[in-house]
Amino acid sequence: MSATGARELWSGLGLIGPLEARLSGALPPRVGGVSIDTRTLEPGDLFVAIKGDANDGHDFVRAAFEKGAAAAVVAEAQSDALRGAGPLLVVRDTLRALEGLARAARARSKARIVAVTGSVGKTSTKETLRVVLGRFGQTHASAASYNNHWGVPLTLARMAAEARFGVFEIGMNHPGEITPLVGMVRPQLAIVTAIAPVHLEHMGSIEAIADAKAEVFSGVVKGGGAVVPRDTPMFERLASAAKASPVGHVVSFGEHADADARLIDYAPEGQGSLVRASILGRTIGYRLGAPGKHQALNSLAVLVAARAMGCDLDEAAAALADAKPAKGRGARETLAHADGAMTLIDEAYNANPTSMRAALDLIGQTEPGPNGRRVAALGDMLELGPQSAEMHRALVDALEANGVDLLFAAGPMMKHLFDAAPAAMRARWAERAADIETPLAEALRAGDVVMIKGSNGSRMGPIVSALQKRFQRPAGPAGEG
Repeated sequence: MSATGARELWSGLGLIGPLEARLSGALPPRVGGVSIDTRTLEPGDLFVAIKGDANDGHDFVRAAFEKGAAAAVVAEAQSDALRGAGPLLVVRDTLRALEGLARAARARSKARIVAVTGSVGKTSTKETLRVVLGRFGQTHASAASYNNHWGVPLTLARMAAEARFGVFEIGMNHPGEITPLVGMVRPQLAIVTAIAPVHLEHMGSIEAIADAKAEVFSGVVKGGGAVVPRDTPMFERLASAAKASPVGHVVSFGEHADADARLIDYAPEGQGSLVRASILGRTIGYRLGAPGKHQALNSLAVLVAARAMGCDLDEAAAALADAKPAKGRGARETLAHADGAMTLIDEAYNANPTSMRAALDLIGQTEPGPNGRRVAALGDMLELGPQSAEMHRALVDALEANGVDLLFAAGPMMKHLFDAAPAAMRARWAERAADIETPLAEALRAGDVVMIKGSNGSRMGPIVSALQKRFQRPAGPAGEG
């Protein structure tokens, strides 16, 4: 994640002020990156010992130095025990110190910055922006889904002074969480991808979710822009919040006739899709490297953002062909059954009613091979509150509309959908995801398209790994690539 060798992300002296640290040991001349995890730390990194829910980074400081850390940021209370382990930058609170470094990174940067939030599609949109803006200059973006109270400041602290663009994903589970994060990022443009019933258990209503996402507008630099979804019933609520913020102009995207960036036509094509759209009054066609109408809709927001960042629209659209779905977010691969090929669609990263319907649309748009079937393996969608059972049950129309032949389901909430599904579709239900793994694998045959999806807590991801291992494509003879 970070650079090594002679690259200087921060000078040693440049760390002292932002961290508000005192030095114990020799000050390193430079650090090449910033890390909070010894598993990914590279030689020359600054290690920040963050105390998390499961682990305390102070327990790994010595390991960080063994891996070549240039220095470590530690709390005053731990400094005596760690004295002599290596150069220490001693602070009152390591997370607050990281936030200070993040603000310093933002203050020195001349990059054009985009913040991305939304109930679904944040990471995919952020990654697509990384690809598109990368065509036009050095682009810094969040790693993985680093969108929370430590992920955002860590991403900022890693931003090189010479970056031309920055893309930051900002998430939340509760009201008030986005405001301080976007206040650090201070984007010129904020994108809200979608408003959906996610975290209803904590939020209570879809209106409350929209209000929490709209917090992202509070940090936009004065006169900057907001890009909001036109198709959601929450559009006017979002637009009003944007107009009441420092935002200077609001642009909408979607299929709605009044959308400023409007999807005209979408067609699946192999591993991607063909899109025709009207972007700010100009009709263009392009190939998108990721499949699914939901990805096509988010690509409209990406093009609006690229245009706002000063990029050529045609070149930005051409770059979308290089945008591929990430692991767990619609990535496809061919599996080798004894009798022929199968298609695996990995949607296992997370799930809510909106993303589940999008994933079912995706399997519906995917043609099975000869004698193949559409097979859905679904795990519980979590944090939906008292409406959870009905939200699961209501997915039956999407199963039928998309021609799903077999349903494997896991979890107490998915039992409601399983029971509502047509008898011929019901293959197997189990309390735990692990218990449908073998029946699913044994039921698959050549030509099948199998899609795996569920909330992270439902543990559907290991099923993807199990299928990949069981049906891995055999290695070719020596010399074949």
